[in-house]
Amino acid sequence: MLTSVFISVIAGVLCLLFAILYKKNTSVKIAIGIIGVVLLFYGGFSYGSMNPLAVIETFDTGNKSQVEYPVNKVQLISPVDGDAVTCRILTMGVYPEKHTKDIWVLLKPTDEKYYPQSDYTNTSYKEKGKWQVVTRFGGDQGESIDLVVYETDTAASQFFSETIAAWKAADAYEGLQMEELPAGAIEIDRIQVTLEGNCRGIH
Repeated sequence: MLTSVFISVIAGVLCLLFAILYKKNTSVKIAIGIIGVVLLFYGGFSYGSMNPLAVIETFDTGNKSQVEYPVNKVQLISPVDGDAVTCRILTMGVYPEKHTKDIWVLLKPTDEKYYPQSDYTNTSYKEKGKWQVVTRFGGDQGESIDLVVYETDTAASQFFSETIAAWKAADAYEGLQMEELPAGAIEIDRIQVTLEGNCRGIH
């Protein structure tokens, strides 16, 4: 199927070139030009239907606190304690230059379970002293949720990554009890935010 798409695109381009360069008969030029345009549209539509664009996830940002200098520990700078947040936000912060551990954000809603957050890199993205992760909330409007930042060793990171993968495969996000959190995950910050709208069933 992909081969026929490319053939139709190439044929369309050739028809358009012929129509541009052909000097003798205007009606022939127009006819071949129309055929070329039709072939290009067909090829483009066929390719798009076989390779649809990925859905782009949108997210908001919360309020930001000031960075404490010098940066000698991992800091959470957004959102801030008491923020009203939307269903998807970018949680972000800073870390010291020589920091080597992974950074994870876990949410603790009113069911008292913990939900590790990740994007396509699983752990929070770190670069040049800044870290961030897309944070997806679930719950009812007005619900208070703890947002907890952890530093983790390799084993704890692997546990969270495998847990998320298993939840995705089963399409069931069950949460972790406090006693299930790995020993290599050390809490370094905790704030409480409130859901601005209804986020029930969104993940």
